[in-house]
Amino acid sequence: MAAVTASTHPDPDLTPAAARGAPIVIVTDAWRPQINGVVRTLERTASDLTALGHPTEVIGPDRFHTIPCPSYPEIRLAVDAWLRLPRLLDDLPDSAVHIATEGPLGQAARRYCLRRGRPFTTAFHTRFPEYIHARIRLPLRWSYAWMRRFHAPAAATMVTTESMRRDLAACGFDHLRLWSRGVDTELFRPRDKTALSMPRPIFLNVGRVAVEKNIKQFLDLELPGSKVVVGDGPQLAELREAYPEVHFLGAKVGEELARCYAAADVFVFPSRTDTFGLVLLEALASGVPVAALPVNGPLDVIGEAGVGALDEDLATAARKALSVDPTACRTHALRFSWESCARQFLANLQPILEALPDRR
Repeated sequence: MAAVTASTHPDPDLTPAAARGAPIVIVTDAWRPQINGVVRTLERTASDLTALGHPTEVIGPDRFHTIPCPSYPEIRLAVDAWLRLPRLLDDLPDSAVHIATEGPLGQAARRYCLRRGRPFTTAFHTRFPEYIHARIRLPLRWSYAWMRRFHAPAAATMVTTESMRRDLAACGFDHLRLWSRGVDTELFRPRDKTALSMPRPIFLNVGRVAVEKNIKQFLDLELPGSKVVVGDGPQLAELREAYPEVHFLGAKVGEELARCYAAADVFVFPSRTDTFGLVLLEALASGVPVAALPVNGPLDVIGEAGVGALDEDLATAARKALSVDPTACRTHALRFSWESCARQFLANLQPILEALPDRR
């Protein structure tokens, strides 16, 4: 499968109604101080939408009373969403509503919009059915039935890749629209390799340290050199104790994270459940080839672009990736534009934007 990039979806020609600067509100259960691909995507999208003339406000758990999510205390759940969220949305009557997640805030926003007759869009960022199944073995068909009901009233449900669109359509989801991803190629760029001083080659993984990320498969690989894991999560203490030879560096952000990427020789991505894998783009932009399983996400981002290796034998993929040209990785990543992604998002909201009162 050929890699799908943001640039393969041309910037849409927005109608005057959609381009006139109508405000947008994004409701999300995933927000700061969480560090993950969903939060980074929403932060950048909100910034770019505002730059494109659509003032964008994010309503996240930081505005509510929260409790830690069971088995995942880093995630905070808004316990008073049903009471307080309607008041916040009432104060934004002329905004297009996008519901980013299916948690307490997403559910409260959905109920509000249905009761008030306000159209909304949703996004399928995360394969929650697979995540829940990995933790408590809940049958996937039960979780997907619930997810279908959640997204069914949306004017559009945004998905990251064509393969995700096919998968969800086969599961009975409707109104699916593409919304790709981008990468900050100024922050994530090739640098010197001195940030990580350990035996080479260095095989790196960045992301949440959680069971659904399948990190254990990476840690069990027989590989030369060193393995490095950057990130935090509920499995960190357990894996750190079980694999003392692995370098667990904890969560990194900004320049420190970018230096870690650039210092690696191969980025290893063992996840089978990610809908895209923003970290893949960050590694490629840093000039680091990717080794991954041939599943949705890597198939879409890497495909046959020659910037990594995909194999069910992840150790084989990792060794093959060592011979990939770093310059090709960087060139491929440069094709992904955050602005193009924001324009895709706007195109998906276009029917809602057109129905809003004219602010000119």
